[in-house]
Amino acid sequence: MSPSPVLPDERLAAGAARLATSHRGRFCAETVQRVITDSYERLAATARVTTHLVVLAERLAAERLDALAHIEGAPGSGLPRVLFVCSHNAGRSQLAAALLAHRAQGHVTVSSAGTHPAAAIEPVVAQVLTEAGVPSAETAFPKPLTNEVVQAADIVITMGCGDACPVVAGRRYLDWPVADPEGAPIAVVRTIRDAIDAHITELLDSLPSTAC
Repeated sequence: MSPSPVLPDERLAAGAARLATSHRGRFCAETVQRVITDSYERLAATARVTTHLVVLAERLAAERLDALAHIEGAPGSGLPRVLFVCSHNAGRSQLAAALLAHRAQGHVTVSSAGTHPAAAIEPVVAQVLTEAGVPSAETAFPKPLTNEVVQAADIVITMGCGDACPVVAGRRYLDWPVADPEGAPIAVVRTIRDAIDAHITELLDSLPSTAC
């Protein structure tokens, strides 16, 4: 595995510049650089292929900065924020995030993360989502659980990660006891997808601000 670049590495520096521009007046350049470098290092720790690592680090950093801005009270959309957490962020939490994002139609801010993120998403996950008419998870990737996304969430939904998820006062916590799709045949993964979708229906019914 290649060593993590140190800014001003031109690729990370370019990403940091883009993020700094989008958060001008909110975060200083040093904060943006710290978050994107930390994001790169976290992803590199589990990556098997590093070809797109800088791109993914920028995407992860963007999500973390958005969460941090929300925590600090920056003007935002005011949408309910839901975070799905499982151990590897490769199956259940990815299915749940994709299903909720699809069904909420922009009325919910959705994130997912893993307490011990895998190197890649389970290949069958994208397949069962496509079968259900949900945009595939081809561009999704396992993300580490960070304090910003937990603190920014209104609802944290755990899916088999036990006590590894930090608890923040004032958040609504739910636990969905859904089977792990890792290594399961596609027929079983379809039943897992449908079980998660049933939970999504209940969740949406509990969110009066979602017009779904």
